Amino acid sequence: MRLSAFTDFGLRTLMYLATLEEARLSSVAEVSAVYQVSQSHMVKVIGQLAKLGYVQTIRGKNGGIRLAQSPESINIGDVIEQLENHLDGVDCLSTSCQLLPCCELKKALMEGMRAFINTMRQYTLADLMVNKRQLIPLLAAG
Repeated sequence: MRLSAFTDFGLRTLMYLATLEEARLSSVAEVSAVYQVSQSHMVKVIGQLAKLGYVQTIRGKNGGIRLAQSPESINIGDVIEQLENHLDGVDCLSTSCQLLPCCELKKALMEGMRAFINTMRQYTLADLMVNKRQLIPLLAAG
């Protein structure tokens, strides 16, 4: 299974924000620079993270973005499930697959996807940040 770039950058954004001091705000431009991705793409990612309640956005002159929850309360499996559009393995209906009437592949793939999500549910953002001191210099904005 390969995560979409959207989900990948969503997880990376959460990790970046978790490296910041609690009172420090970041910005879309800053996160975009760190990961060398377009600001327009990052606006969509951060907007969805905010809509889901993982990121707080503060408008105005002294505004910015920060985590809306503690890293211990952000479950990675939940984040992936909420950001990822296609966790069904294959789209049997978009192709004219001759196997559709009796195929067991879709069932096996769905079972595998559930196992993947269940494994990822064993991790929180805090678990991904155990090496925070090593991550901080790697994430210094370009």
